[in-house]
Amino acid sequence: MLDNAPCYVLKLQCPDRPGIVAGVASALTRGGGNILESAQFDDLKTGLFFMRVCFTAPEGVPLSSFEDLITPVANAFGMDWSLHDQAVKPRVLIMVSKFDHCLQNLAYRWHIGSLPADIVGIVSNHEEARSCASHYGLPFHYWPVTKENKAEREAQLIDLIDKENIDLVVLARYMQVLSNDVCGRYPGRIINIHHSFLPAFKGAAPYSRAHERGVKLIGATAHYVTCDLDEGPIIEQHAERVTHANSISEFVSIGRDIEARALSRAVISHCEHRVFINGIKTVVFS
Repeated sequence: MLDNAPCYVLKLQCPDRPGIVAGVASALTRGGGNILESAQFDDLKTGLFFMRVCFTAPEGVPLSSFEDLITPVANAFGMDWSLHDQAVKPRVLIMVSKFDHCLQNLAYRWHIGSLPADIVGIVSNHEEARSCASHYGLPFHYWPVTKENKAEREAQLIDLIDKENIDLVVLARYMQVLSNDVCGRYPGRIINIHHSFLPAFKGAAPYSRAHERGVKLIGATAHYVTCDLDEGPIIEQHAERVTHANSISEFVSIGRDIEARALSRAVISHCEHRVFINGIKTVVFS
């Protein structure tokens, strides 16, 4: 394989039936594609089949050539599918409030090239994240939110997402609830980090409530945002053991590290086209 060979990712889901893998492989072979990685899952409960294929193409062969080859196979099997050029990184907008640990983690990964995405801006309802944006040379949009101007701010957000061709919005501890209009407008394109295991300890001060209950595990959940608050399909969860000897402040410190790790892993999986929404849950190929 040549280092400069184009690398593409095919995602598909469809009702399961014999011949899907063979049909996909044959189409890619006809175009000179060389499969580097392939993963599939058959959901026996729903009868749906999920597949992700990463492959290289002969130098100079465009994405459109493989789209033409895959289309008849996709039509034959009733596939919901997409094809992605790995050289084209998703455009990401990060939203954050006062606590910027998740933002800092994502920005640093982007800075060193380990985040397969382009961060194109930061939106915040507080000033605290401005220094991070300045440090990394990222546009910063300071939009304070009140009950009176919430609709106006969301109109600004929608305009920014559409104007900048944003592929993914990341709520990196953005402590404002998005309206149903925004959530419904971008299905599967907004990821949130929830600072507890869902559905336990939803709402404010989850670490204090977990400490009061004497839990032995604390964790964080990264999920897609839907109109049902904190009930979107889960992408990633991380956890750490704690004991009776840990203070509330230690819970918070441990929790922030977990949040940053879980969110970055979810964003990476999404941007590498490894996540499929399967009803109220997800299929994530590692």
